[in-house]
Amino acid sequence: MDTLGLLLVVAVTSAAVDDAKGAQEVLGQVRWELFPRLKVLWADSKYHNYELKWWVQRWGWYRIEVVTRPDGVKGFVLLPKRWVVERTFAWLGGYRRLSKDYEKTTAASEARIKLAAIHTMLKRLKGRKADAPSEILDTRKVA
Repeated sequence: MDTLGLLLVVAVTSAAVDDAKGAQEVLGQVRWELFPRLKVLWADSKYHNYELKWWVQRWGWYRIEVVTRPDGVKGFVLLPKRWVVERTFAWLGGYRRLSKDYEKTTAASEARIKLAAIHTMLKRLKGRKADAPSEILDTRKVA
């Protein structure tokens, strides 16, 4: 996502895939022609991985900055930069079809995420409340 919380690219993998490997799948979709102004990617500590660092040095024109919790802090802490991602996940979690893993394929899951992101962007452009998220992605209501 960008700093506004808008989806740029998405990749859904099985839970057995390591985060750094999954990141390579996502970052493989990030091409310079599409995102020439991209300079820094913020990530959590799961992405502090030498294989991912090597991959980014080889294929990326950006750098990954790992945002970590302050030393000695316990409990919830609002971390700079990372809260944007968490907020976007919360927005997407409001869509009934994204609340659980209902889809049979990762491609179907990616499509649902893209639909929800498009709806979120349209609501922000419209400037007022649009249809309820669950109504937008409910395939049973298709005429």
